[in-house]
Amino acid sequence: MPQFRLTQISDTHLARRFKPLVDNFHRVSEHIDATRPDLLLNSGDVSFDGPTSRDDMMFAKQLHNALPVDCLYLPGNHDIGDNPTAVGPVPAQLPTEQTRGAFTSVLGEDRWHFDAAGWCFIGLNSLIMNTGLDSEAEQFDWLAATLDKAVGRPVALFVHKPLYLDVPYDAERVETAIRYVPQPARRRLIEMFGKVDWRLVGSGHVHQRRDYTFEHVRHVWAPSAGFIISDARQEVIGIKEVGLVEYRFQSDSFEVRHVRAKGQVDVDLDSLLGKQPAA
Repeated sequence: MPQFRLTQISDTHLARRFKPLVDNFHRVSEHIDATRPDLLLNSGDVSFDGPTSRDDMMFAKQLHNALPVDCLYLPGNHDIGDNPTAVGPVPAQLPTEQTRGAFTSVLGEDRWHFDAAGWCFIGLNSLIMNTGLDSEAEQFDWLAATLDKAVGRPVALFVHKPLYLDVPYDAERVETAIRYVPQPARRRLIEMFGKVDWRLVGSGHVHQRRDYTFEHVRHVWAPSAGFIISDARQEVIGIKEVGLVEYRFQSDSFEVRHVRAKGQVDVDLDSLLGKQPAA
């Protein structure tokens, strides 16, 4: 029976100036070299500050190029900017066609799909959702056509931001709206996937490991490969640790392994930035 092995890393936040994060990436690289998955996915925040530092993006690409397996990427808020939401302040850096173009020029397509082991795999740019950019409308049109071709096969979706906390109709809160795909784009996305055999959504962004199932869809939150966020800055939802996720897909099933690469260190964001924890 054919199998497809995919390893997901997320929130690497790579930059030359942050050696602890580069060291953690090297530990992840050693793990990938030892396990040799069929594909590596970095599900966003590849760079520490992509919108203002092209060097961060170029440096991240250089490190990924040294890996012994093929890589795909999705943009995170630290790569292209953050979504506006119905509640909460407007992000300091909104996604633009320019920041999106800077990402694709270095790391490749910000949305993709491929078939393997009888599955349809789809990656979406979750940061342009709710922006009104031309690329948002183009992505939804592309997704509709892609899902038409996926009918009859199990589907796995990968995005940077989790779709929601616990249930699709979770109310957006000022304090946490930026953690999840914003409404009304979230509702539209879920309705579109209702026409296919949707089994999995893998995400990152929150820097916490979490794994749960709602209505036959398994939600896997990959932890950051780089750093953790203190309880003073962020409530505990899942497990605060660095690591990665390994998937093994077969024609009508899949397995998930939550992994920590040997030597990875739980770098604390406050320590990294030389700041005192938030009160």
